[in-house]
Amino acid sequence: MARPAAPGSVIVPDWHENAEGKEYLACILRKNRRRVFGLLERPVLPPPVAIDTASYKIFVSGKSGVGKTALVAKLAGLEVPVVHHETTGIQTTVVFWPAKLQASDRVVMFRFEFWDCGESALKKFDHMLPACKDKTDAFLFLFSFTDRASFEDLPGQLARVAGEAPGVVRMVIGSKYPLYMHTDVPERDLTAFRQAWELPLLRVKSVPGRRLADGHTLDGRAGLADMAHVLNSLAEQLWHQDQVAAGLLPTSPEDIPS
Repeated sequence: MARPAAPGSVIVPDWHENAEGKEYLACILRKNRRRVFGLLERPVLPPPVAIDTASYKIFVSGKSGVGKTALVAKLAGLEVPVVHHETTGIQTTVVFWPAKLQASDRVVMFRFEFWDCGESALKKFDHMLPACKDKTDAFLFLFSFTDRASFEDLPGQLARVAGEAPGVVRMVIGSKYPLYMHTDVPERDLTAFRQAWELPLLRVKSVPGRRLADGHTLDGRAGLADMAHVLNSLAEQLWHQDQVAAGLLPTSPEDIPS
């Protein structure tokens, strides 16, 4: 399996904040609100702007209550449920994200199709996990900084869900950070996990989404800025994996000709 791409080596990290990036982001916004896209919909760009779309299926895995549905809602610019209700079946959500490639200066529209399934449904119905894993391009493994058991469950999740898919991108996200001053997962444990697994590990803050002037509507641009590090990291790892699979990049530093 290819080693993960170094942060910022594939995608221009702060491109979404400059004038050009904001122009592309306008196609996934409407009056500063996020646009919601169905499975067959896509953003409409001005006629002179023609960019390629790279589509990926992403399975979100983790113990019940770690915030899988909340994470996907944040990425899509939707309201995060106030009360936790376990997802009863498979829920799919489409998120578009434009990003600029470092090597070519080309802009690509990334289409992420997130698959979220409740833990109880996965255990009850044998066909659920194979359906979620089928033709999946990436696994997102979640743990909660307020639930030590969810962090300790990560190796089991990685083996059970991604063990037979060596060519699929794997990323880890810590949710509900920082919800309290105390955390059940200290920094030394995160460092040890990174060293052992060599996987990208991101953190998502557990704070209410910022609002527009009316005090009720979610601020789409602010929400994108809050989650840009996750969207960019996904785009980076998936594009890198595609380049490796196509033979355009070595799988590891040892494969680089001297």
